[in-house]
Amino acid sequence: MASVVEYKGLRAGYHCGYCDSKEGKASCGMWAHSMTVQDYQDLIDRGWRRSGKYVYKPVMNQTCCPQYTIRCRPLQFQPSKSHKKVLKKMLKFLAKGEVPKGSCEDEPMDSTMDDAVAGDFALINKLDIQCDLKTLSDDVKESLESEGKNSKKEEPHELLQSQDFVGEKLGSGEPSHSVKVHTIPKPGKGADLSKPPCRKAKEIRKERKRLKLMQQNPAEELESFQAQGHPPSLFPPKAKSNQPKSLEDLIFESLPENASHKLEVRLVPVSFEDPEFKSSFSQSFSLYVKYQVAIHQDPPDECGKTEFTRFLCSSPLEAETPPNGPDCGYGSFHQQYWLDGKIIAVGVIDILPNCVSSVYLYYDPDYSFLSLGVYSALREIAFTRQLHEKTSQLSYYYMGFYIHSCPKMKYKGQYRPSDLLCPETYVWVPIEQCLPSLENSKYCRFNQDPEAVDEDRSTEPDRLQVFHKRAIMPYGVYKKQQKDPSEEAAVLQYASLVGQKCSERMLLFRN
Repeated sequence: MASVVEYKGLRAGYHCGYCDSKEGKASCGMWAHSMTVQDYQDLIDRGWRRSGKYVYKPVMNQTCCPQYTIRCRPLQFQPSKSHKKVLKKMLKFLAKGEVPKGSCEDEPMDSTMDDAVAGDFALINKLDIQCDLKTLSDDVKESLESEGKNSKKEEPHELLQSQDFVGEKLGSGEPSHSVKVHTIPKPGKGADLSKPPCRKAKEIRKERKRLKLMQQNPAEELESFQAQGHPPSLFPPKAKSNQPKSLEDLIFESLPENASHKLEVRLVPVSFEDPEFKSSFSQSFSLYVKYQVAIHQDPPDECGKTEFTRFLCSSPLEAETPPNGPDCGYGSFHQQYWLDGKIIAVGVIDILPNCVSSVYLYYDPDYSFLSLGVYSALREIAFTRQLHEKTSQLSYYYMGFYIHSCPKMKYKGQYRPSDLLCPETYVWVPIEQCLPSLENSKYCRFNQDPEAVDEDRSTEPDRLQVFHKRAIMPYGVYKKQQKDPSEEAAVLQYASLVGQKCSERMLLFRN
């Protein structure tokens, strides 16, 4: 089925949530009755993002806090020291039931999805801009059937990821290459470097054991050291592996048989026709309310089933299961984290032809000590790598928007390597190349080629597809029937934002 959208134009001046600027946010949006996964892939590669069935694009040079689309490259991803710390924390909890002491202030922000989506959806709920999707559905279906364009869709099967987990000891980090100048300190002002350094008791015990072995069979011990390429000293440095553990090594190792807890991750299609989604809906909804009230301080009466369903259970994406795609198919999913038979977190994701796109995360505040936002992001990165094994072009993890001007939103840049989308030419630029410019200006063009342009800019608007009065026609035909000059301005604005490819594939509903 073709994508069907109703463009709603520019919304400006509403509260940002990240700053106190009087300018406010500015974005263009459209309601999507239905959308193919390829169309949505192309749209997010032009800076669009969905909230339920509402798809919007920030006006980057007008909005108070520019929101840059960010993607991580999972195939080259290596977990940082802080990421390993989160994984090790989860291991200890699952294996022994250990709960870390103190707060987790040194961890990145818990939610993998910025409040921009939630904030925009709150605005959407208050605006009377919805189209009659049911009537539109019947009209589109009838029109497409008459042209023989209908395609069948299959429900993707639930994908179960069992969580058996073993961690690793944290490494000591990168060696320092700075030059250290040793001076003898004044009394009471630090260690005396003219004396041997203090050593841990564990090192001293190992030294004594080595001495004992040397006394028992000195020739054999010395020969063993020299054969390994060590200098013939008594106590060679401990050998270190040059190969760091992969993300999968840290996540998918087995727990002891007597583990205190069991965690499993279930991938469930967002569809009330799916039995697993339907049976877990009530528990998932209760978790959402608990999270919104505790973490975002939302009033309980604003966290009803209607809001939850429209925000996180309604998706315009049409599920697709092509033979060359992932086993779970493409579409919208809830990745549910079940701890001892209870849902403690839900990651809302879209699986698209080229990426896994993170939409939202909500979790049980009682388990905040597990840094579930970071943990779920690492799981989603690993999941992307798993899907890539079957579907080679699916190789990116989209994290939503990066807002450099908002300190609490900069944590997404810690998942390296990552790229930011140039807001003018829509090419991806490594984040390291973007940061110096962002330090000087909130809005930046990342593409350094002054001659570069948007390769998919709208060059033939008359080829744009319009759905009007139950008929599909090119804009060149439609505009001859219109006399309102504002209509042409709106359509051309839409065409410039979605690009030439999408404008020719998607149906723009006009009434």
